[in-house]
Amino acid sequence: MSELGPVAWPPSPIETERLVLREPKARDRAAFIELYASPEVHTYLGGPRPRHELEREMPEVPGRRPGSFVVAFDEAMIGQILLRRVPEHGRPAAVGKVDLGYLFLPRAWGSGYATEACAAALDWFDGALPGEPVVLHTQTANVASMRLAAKLGFTEVERFHAWDAQQWLGLRPPLTPPAARS
Repeated sequence: MSELGPVAWPPSPIETERLVLREPKARDRAAFIELYASPEVHTYLGGPRPRHELEREMPEVPGRRPGSFVVAFDEAMIGQILLRRVPEHGRPAAVGKVDLGYLFLPRAWGSGYATEACAAALDWFDGALPGEPVVLHTQTANVASMRLAAKLGFTEVERFHAWDAQQWLGLRPPLTPPAARS
């Protein structure tokens, strides 16, 4: 898995109190289309993709790549978590670091699923690649995402203007390995 580093992919499913983070499956295709076509989900992401394009272009098993987790509740997909390394053309403070991204269907909003799923993905990441920081980008207008970033331990590195909006870049420093704690 060159994008994240020397990690076997996909990992075993990650179970939380209410959710399962797992690799995508063919049965998730309709939920991926709903997620990517949702105007609500893409309010701060440049707008939704047209459903007819998604229907035509979406692979049988969408989202199948290292760092992509389906978030499932009662076996049904409600969201996606993405962990991917920021390329060289990204923000200088983020280049080379792993970026946490997340999308949830509107019906899953307001129940704490994003916090629970992102925390589980970060716990997995800390075990798989100890000592690595994680970054998170969001628009400052996305109040819910800003709250989630704070809950997850991200602190502001910079604000910048891109895509016709003010953006926020946060950093979650690497956890200190247990042997190094005093």
